[in-house]
Amino acid sequence: MEKIYVLDTNVLLHDPLAIYAFAEHMVVIPMTVLEELDIIKDRRDKDVSREARLAINTIDKIVGDATPRQLQAGVPIHTLDKSTNSNEQAKSCEGSLAIFPDQQITATDNIPFLNGNHDHANDNRIINVALSLQATHLRSSVCLVTKDINMRIKAKGSGLERVEDYRKDKVLDDLDLMTKGYIEFTGSFWSSVDSVKTEAHGRHTVHVISKSLLESIHLNMFIIDEEDFIGFVVNIDHDYVYLLDINKQHLMNQNFWGIHPRNLEQAMAFYLLRHENSDLMVMTGPAGSGKTLLALAYGLQVTMEEKRFNKIIVARSTPPMAEDIGFLPGTEEEKMAPWLAAFDDNLEILHGADEHSISSIDYVKQKANIQFKSLNFMRGRSFNNALIIIDEAQGLTQFQLKSIVTRIGSNSKIIVLGNLAQIDNKYITPLTSGLTYLVEKSKPFKYASIMHVNGIERSRLAEFAEENL
Repeated sequence: MEKIYVLDTNVLLHDPLAIYAFAEHMVVIPMTVLEELDIIKDRRDKDVSREARLAINTIDKIVGDATPRQLQAGVPIHTLDKSTNSNEQAKSCEGSLAIFPDQQITATDNIPFLNGNHDHANDNRIINVALSLQATHLRSSVCLVTKDINMRIKAKGSGLERVEDYRKDKVLDDLDLMTKGYIEFTGSFWSSVDSVKTEAHGRHTVHVISKSLLESIHLNMFIIDEEDFIGFVVNIDHDYVYLLDINKQHLMNQNFWGIHPRNLEQAMAFYLLRHENSDLMVMTGPAGSGKTLLALAYGLQVTMEEKRFNKIIVARSTPPMAEDIGFLPGTEEEKMAPWLAAFDDNLEILHGADEHSISSIDYVKQKANIQFKSLNFMRGRSFNNALIIIDEAQGLTQFQLKSIVTRIGSNSKIIVLGNLAQIDNKYITPLTSGLTYLVEKSKPFKYASIMHVNGIERSRLAEFAEENL
């Protein structure tokens, strides 16, 4: 059965190359979608306007010099151009792209027809395209693809048989499958091990066990059990996993800038931050788990005491209304201050007990060369000899996070923080967040480390709220 996919505007804004994602099937773009893209491409919101322009250029490349009749019937989608910003290589595609003149649909057509109010007129026109195709292509399966949940409900309620979310960018089927940076065994880990080879490397002990015993294992990952065994994956070959035996007391006694871990997950995060072979560190976890405090304490330690980096660059995702920091007087740091207050709060935790705490905080900011940046102004730059901390990354798209990570230069390290339970972007879910994408795609990289810090250490009230409210 032929499949026809009608794309909503938000799908093309989410992935401007979505047209290539439907293999040999037909993709239909309603005229209303083109009109919305035309309006959006000139917005001051740099991210969304860029996505709109890329989507328009993609459509233009496929359409070429097709005639109006060919365009309405469907032009072939030949190859994915290597010059586009896609991770995929060029490949042949037997699908087709059609433009549907939805302004020609009238109430006299023999299909269910949505009028709606003016605020939702464009959504209704797009739904009407799918309803019209369903009524006129009886031997085809017509599906509306949109990331708008309410629009999916409306379409089904109007009689459309198939409505779907855009799922190509989902790297997981269930958030519970996302790696946490450690595997926890009930009871003793060694009870499930038939044979082990133990090697001594100076002061270090390494256990060599069969790879078949551990599923979904990757480098820089921990193995823990209820009897306080802690193993750190230092190597994986075709048949074996090499676990560095780590003493729990040593792990809990780590120290960054005067703070110590309060639970095992924080202790493992300390260890990964310290790990010399790590260029990328991703910390996920609920509010109050200490992600920002750990990252900042580590940054001060390695910048001021160990002189590993020349500066600390701090940035975070801001609400859509604040993505443009504006033209009013003030430095970039002053304009970003409301969105980066969490770092000032954590500096107060680290230096609030000092005799002159305000002077101490100002001194640390200056001495560590802490720079507060807007994500919009990080693109196109290259950061060398720097520690970059990205906070609240759960609201970033895959493209946004990729564009930030690719800015990292020589002798630099990036720490990405986020809580997937606090996503404000209406078109991003925990499964499609750039943070989830980064975790799953970077876990095989031997210079990346991941840790889910789960304990709530902010206060007993914060812990209650996270678990019960």
